[in-house]
This record gives sequence, structure tokens and C-alpha cells, in this order.
Amino acid sequence: MTYDLRSGIFPRLGTGALRVVANLAETPVIGALLVEKLKSDGGLTSIRGAAPDEAPTLLPHLDADERPVPPLVHAGAPHEPKGFHFPGLDDYHLAFREGRTTPVAVAERFLAQHAASDTGPHPLRAMIAVNRDDVMAQARASTERWRAGKPLGLFDGVPVAIKDEMDVAGYPTTVGTKFIGRGDPAREDCTAAARLRAAGAVLVGKANMHEIGINVTGLNPHHGTTRNPYNDRYHTGASSSGPATAVAAGLVPVAIGADGGGSIRIPAALCGLVGIKATFGRVSEHGAYPLCWSLAYIGPLATSVRDCARTYELIAGADPRDPNTLGHPTVALDDAAPGSLAGVRLGVFRPWFRDATADVVEHCEALLRSLVDRGATLVDVEIPELESQRVAHIVTITSEMASQMMRFLPKHRAEFGLDVRVNLAVARSWRAQEYVAAQRIRTHARALWARAFEGIDAIITPTTGQAAPAINEKALPDGESDLTTTVRIMRFAFASNLTGHPAITMPAGYDRDGLPIGLQAIGRPWGEQLLFRLAAAAEQVVDRRGPQRWYPALDG
Repeated sequence: MTYDLRSGIFPRLGTGALRVVANLAETPVIGALLVEKLKSDGGLTSIRGAAPDEAPTLLPHLDADERPVPPLVHAGAPHEPKGFHFPGLDDYHLAFREGRTTPVAVAERFLAQHAASDTGPHPLRAMIAVNRDDVMAQARASTERWRAGKPLGLFDGVPVAIKDEMDVAGYPTTVGTKFIGRGDPAREDCTAAARLRAAGAVLVGKANMHEIGINVTGLNPHHGTTRNPYNDRYHTGASSSGPATAVAAGLVPVAIGADGGGSIRIPAALCGLVGIKATFGRVSEHGAYPLCWSLAYIGPLATSVRDCARTYELIAGADPRDPNTLGHPTVALDDAAPGSLAGVRLGVFRPWFRDATADVVEHCEALLRSLVDRGATLVDVEIPELESQRVAHIVTITSEMASQMMRFLPKHRAEFGLDVRVNLAVARSWRAQEYVAAQRIRTHARALWARAFEGIDAIITPTTGQAAPAINEKALPDGESDLTTTVRIMRFAFASNLTGHPAITMPAGYDRDGLPIGLQAIGRPWGEQLLFRLAAAAEQVVDRRGPQRWYPALDG
């Protein structure tokens, strides 16, 4: 079978050239011609071809799969990941329980460490907004619960950051812009944040993001570009760039991100973290800004599989305010590392798997061999028509974003960043027929993926086609256009957003520059338990390294 996913080499535009393109793209006549050229160069005009003879799928609800997950084989006591120790939920909980510290002390340390992380020539810019008084009020309430011997559980007193795409009471939700939500703080938490708050977590503020989530680097001209804690001359990945930076730098053990086309998995992979995008509708979208509702997923980023799984378990589940969450099976997770992967069948579409840089392929193949050594069986699979799925994803996500942003264009068009202005100009050009064609492709893609999953439990790919790209300091603060890198980074991420399947990224090693690499597992509907099991097995193999920029909120 022919592997058809397009790579492409596109001209890299510096800030000056990008500004010219942005201005021209918004003009009536020249803009239309320029946008058409951009779409043609990106292979996007193929959406005008004959659409599959299928009814459109507008929301990727998945059918229940009766094939049971292979029986779980426990190793006994929960394992400790190899290498560098990142303080996790258990460390915080034990420190509070033994009286070695308090939530107030942790909150004070977080505030000091956050301030320190934003000093110097390369501020990390993990957070957009932190309300000191609010953070300390939550911490004092948690400290009183601990003193009374009545903590709310594992999360009580633990600092958690929330991506600025989701509502947190008292904070505006700006979606990475400089004008949306300003002066209009949220009155209540989104469901995910509300469940964390109810469990006693200290919500420390709003984490940075790529503006309106429409690119994959984390360059933000309004709030500052996030920087990778493993090397602050490199990008974090996006659009959940702030959550990834905050977790990888030690400011928080867990953060909540959102994923419309890899926006949890990409920054998690590029920062050496675990991140999951669950089955469509598994986690409530109530209180999330409606950027791309048919592709949107909320989920956790964490330094360990156990913490990622526990956070997912807490925030997942039915929510009457989000109909897409109703009718799912009960969330079921195991809490011990597997002793064996015997019986687990892993699918690999080898031409796709190997369409990445040499370092990425080498480390991902090595980790895949380690999973086989633990009992998993590899099965060659074919996933046809990935290129049409790529185009359908782009048409869908940009159309939905453009629809949501239309209200702001008359007054705020010029206040968007340069790359966002260009992307929105392209997005506004899609016709209704092209959007419907994309949804018909989605229907066909779901059938293709169902066939690929016959007889297997998960499909394995790298998470990204390369490690984190270097920051072009000359392009700051306004940015540049590097579509070649964007396409390469997104190569493995888009498909499961389109189809609704769950997908997890797990650390797979480091490239020759010491930058993290991630391996992705895409699961069957509601197959999160198996995805965490695979990631836990991988965690016992890969030697984790500490970041260069390290600001732990838990002392010692």
C-alpha cells in the first residue's frame, strides 16, 4: 500500500515577510489570490476532489468495542520511574502527611519559583496569570484541612496549572490573546478545574498557550514565548505550551491542557512528559473556550504515568452540562505497573512510523523493541489515505476556529499575532461544501481506522516527527512562519483528533542535543487503561533526565 502523507518543503518567512503576507492576505483581491496560493502549496485544495460517498460525521462519537482489554498482569508494588526523580502527587501527599511541609509553604515556594523562572534573558513564561491572594487563600484552606486531619485526598494542597483555554473562577480566559476575556473574569470553573478544586488541588493560575491554539511552537507575541526547560533556546511545543513548561520545570506536578490537533501530546513529548488525549467525550468540555468543538479534548500532562492516570481518572466522566460525556463506560484504571505485556498486540504502519528524523526513529524503535521484550507482539498494519485525513483535519479545525473568531475581526483583526492572522485568512476562505467534504472524509477515515484495529490493541507511532525546534530569537516577539517544521511536528498527531480515538505520549529518550522524544500509542475506543499500561511499561525502560531549568515547588 502506498504511504501518501505529504511532507512538503515550504519557504521560511521571517517577521518582516510574515507581516507583509498577513497584510496582503487580508486585502479583498490580492488576498484571495495569495490565500489560494498558500492552500495550493500546502496541498489543501485536494479537498475539492470527489468526497467519499459517505454521510458526514460531525462529532466523532465512537461505537463500543466488545473485544476485552488483555488481562492486566500486576508487578506488585507501584514502580518508580527510572532516572531523574520528578516530585509527584505521592511526594506532595507524603510531605503534607508527615508534616515536613504544608500547602501554604508549597504555595509560597511556587510563587517564588514562578517569579524566578521568569527572570534572566530567557524567561520560561509558563504562566499567563497568577493571582497571589487567591493561591494563598486556597493553600491556607488546604493547610487547615491537613491540620484537622481531614484532607480531601491525594490532590489536597497540590499546585495544578490550567491552560488559558479553560475557565478558572476569578481569571479571564484570554485563549492566549490580548483582548478576549479582558476585564471579564470567569464566574465558575470549567468542569475539569472544578473537579480538581473539589479534590483540594490548589489552582495556581492560567498557563500560557499558543494564541487561539492555532500553531505548534508556543510562540506568543502577547504573553511571551514559552521556553523548553530542557534547553531554553528551544520551543516547548504547543498549543498547551504553558502547561508543559510548568510541569517539566517542576513548578507543578500536573497541569491541564487541551488538544485539537496534538496540543497536549506535542508539548508533552517535546518536554519529556506523559500526556493523554482520551476518547472523544471522555472529559467534559464545559467551561472550555469553544475553539474547535468537533476536535477538542481536555486532558492532563504529568511527569509520571501514575500521576497522569490519576488526574485523568479524577477529571473524566459524565457531566450533564456536556452531552458528549454521557453514555460512556465507567472509567477503570489499574494502579500498578504491569509485569508483562503478554497478549498485547501492537500495530505499526512502518512507512508512517519511520517518517521522522533519524534520532526520533532510532529512540522510538528502541522503545518499541523493549515493549516486545516485555511480551507485546508487533503486527504490521496499513492505514491508507492519511493525506486526505490530514487535509480534512486542517479544514475542520481552521473552519471551526474561524467561525468562533469572526465576531472579533471587525474590531480586533490587527491585534492577533501575525501567524494567526494568516491562518485565519486561509480559514475564512473555506466554503461550506469543503467543510462538509472534510466531515465525509472523517466518516471514511473512521472506517479505515476500524479496519486497522482489527486484531490489535493499539497502534504505535512517534509522537512528533522531530524533537523541539530552536527558537529564532530574531523573530521575537512577533514570530515567523516555518510550515515545514509545523507539518513535521504534527505528522502523527492529527488523525486521532479526527477519528475520536484515545492517544497517549510517553517519554522515549533524548536526541543528540539532549531534547526529549516521545512515543505515541493510539488506542481503541475507551482503551485508556491499556494506553496507561503501555506507558507504565515504557517508564520502566527509559532513563529520565532532569531539565536544565528546574524550579520545583516541593523543596527536597
